[in-house]
Amino acid sequence: MTDSDRTRAHVFVSGTVQGVYFRATTRDAAREAGVSGWVRNLADGRVEAVFEGPEEGVESMVEFCHEGSPAADVSDVAVEYGDPEGESGFEIRR
Repeated sequence: MTDSDRTRAHVFVSGTVQGVYFRATTRDAAREAGVSGWVRNLADGRVEAVFEGPEEGVESMVEFCHEGSPAADVSDVAVEYGDPEGESGFEIRR
């Protein structure tokens, strides 16, 4: 796959998204979708994530963020698209 077949989404998720398995569920969904990147909690209560991969997989992860884990209550999802930076694998960052 060339870079032209890949896209990158930088996502900020607001609402009740910490302490509800949002990061673990996101990691599992991203791996299933074949998307690379990372996810982490922010000090202000939001969750930040980067998804890189085929456009269809990245879009499915952006849609996933609108729901999140079963216990999450998402109020807003902000997305910035950009060029891939070569993410490999998917991890939860501290």
